[in-house]
Amino acid sequence: MREVGSRGDCGENRGQLSLPAVEAGIGVLLVLGVVTMFALPIADADTRQAQLDTYASDTASVLAGEPPRHGGTTRLAEVAASPSSFAREEAALDRRVDRILPENLLYRVETPHGAVGYRPPAGVPVGVATVPTASGDVTIRVWYV
Repeated sequence: MREVGSRGDCGENRGQLSLPAVEAGIGVLLVLGVVTMFALPIADADTRQAQLDTYASDTASVLAGEPPRHGGTTRLAEVAASPSSFAREEAALDRRVDRILPENLLYRVETPHGAVGYRPPAGVPVGVATVPTASGDVTIRVWYV
């Protein structure tokens, strides 16, 4: 006669899950994980907008810190000073902004006397930065190509 709790008694009374049931449970969790991943919205637009604002702000900071080519306190103050100074510096400003920004961005720099760059298309995120000068605000807009 065997005693209760002896070694031979342990395995006989335990219940076990079948291997197919475990596999099915893991499969259901995997499918739910994939479905959830596609169902949740991705916060891509907010990060793109923040990145565009940073590009515009950085471009404005670079241009606002550069000395003028002919007169004024900064390069932006020079292009905003008068229609003649804008006309004289327009091409140089366009080339400079083109060199500052990555190739996958387009831009527009608006001064009180004109603008360089491209018109932003409707319906795309646009980063904006504005620099005040003595002659008026200079606004820089950037967007992805």
